[in-house]
Amino acid sequence: MKFSNTYVGLGERFYDKSQPTAVRSPKLLLWNTRLANQLNIPQELQQDAESLAQYFSGNQLLAGAEPIATAYAGHQFGSFNPQLGDGRAHLLGELLDDDGKRWDLQLKGSGVSAYSRAGDGRCAIGPAVREFIMSESMKALGVPTTECLAVVTTGETVYRQQASPGAVVTRVASSHIRVGSFQFFASKGDVESLTALRDYAIARHFPEIKQQAANHSVALVDKVIEKQIQLVVAWMRVGFIHGVMNTDNTAISGDTIDYGPCAMMGAYDPQTVYSSIDRNGRYAFGNQPNIVNWNMARFAESLLVLHPEDKEVLAQMQGLITDFPERFQQAYSRMMADKLGLQNLQQGDDALIALFLARMAELKLDYTKTFDSLTKSLTDTKVQATIAADLGPCYQQWQQRVATQTTSAQELQAAMRKSNPVVIPRNHHVEAVLAACEESGEATTALDFLAVLRHPYEETEQSAHYQSDDSGFDQGYQTFCGT
Repeated sequence: MKFSNTYVGLGERFYDKSQPTAVRSPKLLLWNTRLANQLNIPQELQQDAESLAQYFSGNQLLAGAEPIATAYAGHQFGSFNPQLGDGRAHLLGELLDDDGKRWDLQLKGSGVSAYSRAGDGRCAIGPAVREFIMSESMKALGVPTTECLAVVTTGETVYRQQASPGAVVTRVASSHIRVGSFQFFASKGDVESLTALRDYAIARHFPEIKQQAANHSVALVDKVIEKQIQLVVAWMRVGFIHGVMNTDNTAISGDTIDYGPCAMMGAYDPQTVYSSIDRNGRYAFGNQPNIVNWNMARFAESLLVLHPEDKEVLAQMQGLITDFPERFQQAYSRMMADKLGLQNLQQGDDALIALFLARMAELKLDYTKTFDSLTKSLTDTKVQATIAADLGPCYQQWQQRVATQTTSAQELQAAMRKSNPVVIPRNHHVEAVLAACEESGEATTALDFLAVLRHPYEETEQSAHYQSDDSGFDQGYQTFCGT
């Protein structure tokens, strides 16, 4: 393993040099072999569970690691906080994979830093296992995401809603640069650091900007907008609700970050909210496109600090934000067309999509199951009869529309399956797994769940149990931040 620490090289205004706090009795609970191999973690280390527990709890440091807690600000539910930062996380450094891509390695739940704001710097086992399960599921579903390498239990107790066993989760990310990272320096008027961060972000994520763009700030906003559109469209495809889309949880890489109060939508309703801290529905399922637009406006504002008198740059930034809804709608319509098997969008298709979703909302039909059944109905007459009864006239309209295409039913079904999963991490199954892990201290139920979630587009004997929905559970379900 070869660490590099390029973010440390930006200077101490970007972070707090902080060491993880040792834990009493670390034990390896979950390990991501696929990801470990990608990061070239030596096989001899991977076979040594005791050493893995020591390293990935923070009790020992990997050779070359330089732990830091990164600084950032953020809008939290619309209110600006000028200083947040990693209050319970330590960025160990960066590893290169065989393709030369750089990956951050971060411990979460590893103790206090200068940004802890009177917190204990710890994480309970439930949120740690949730992040591992959800990020693995999202990866398999084809949604851009940070990933988890390990979960280590600590042998200590963490107090949140109740007393729970503690854990440390290791997050792997293409970077931890957030919109809030830019806001941190913009709010201080620190032009030097803001410029350094912009240039670092470009070099790390969008190096083509150096050669192609006249104005690097405008080009960076444009690139990040495109990444965020791709991300949220992917969320909408699988029914994911992030739950806390604050600007400090918006990674410029376009990856899903922070799985605290996230959940999956069962019955289709754009107003669905599960997060206990989202009391006004700001981050409801159907409002996620509006919020990411709002977050991108805050990103553009931060970079405008570098161009205070440049009216042309201001106009270009305003144009990017103004054009966001149309760009998003085009990507969203294409995604929904793929779910419905509409190979080339035609006039009237947007109306068909809207009619289909309205029918689902009216009858409170399960989002994943409805599209799964629609996919199966192309070759299964029993499923066809059931879904035709549920959807009524809009099913007949859909049949008439796909009949105009030259693709065979089998080919169309294969194409639709790529957009319509069979199984998702349903809320009641997630909570059952978390409870079992907390009670037993073992990972058996999580591993069984992960074995299915890693193949979400395949229906097997093992997947049948996890395909069951529970609308009664979802009606009263609440998720919590975990901090």
